[in-house]
Amino acid sequence: QVQLVESGGGLVQAGGSLRLSCAASGRTLGSYIMGWFRQPPGKEREFVAAISWTGGTTESVKGRFTIARDNAKNTVYLQMNTLKPDDTAVYYCAARHERHTTFDYWGQGTQVTVSS
Repeated sequence: QVQLVESGGGLVQAGGSLRLSCAASGRTLGSYIMGWFRQPPGKEREFVAAISWTGGTTESVKGRFTIARDNAKNTVYLQMNTLKPDDTAVYYCAARHERHTTFDYWGQGTQVTVSS
């Protein structure tokens, strides 16, 4: 089992920055892909970014959001810059084994609110 705990959310003005953290416990995350998803109010959950154990990344919000991981600390980060009101959402951390096609483990989510 993997437990994921997000932190770093909050209220920020448009144009500001936040860094979300996701601490994993329960097992080491070698061979696990870590991801960030978000669910805006009244909308479906959507993919934000993912990173492999070796650092390969996929990001949907290019140019503003950057995913990174510290394998020694079992932690993944999401640096969010130039935030917009449309970025307001609950942000979730997730993990999946590299052989799986869906994410197996999810955090409880952290709220990010961007005011205009």
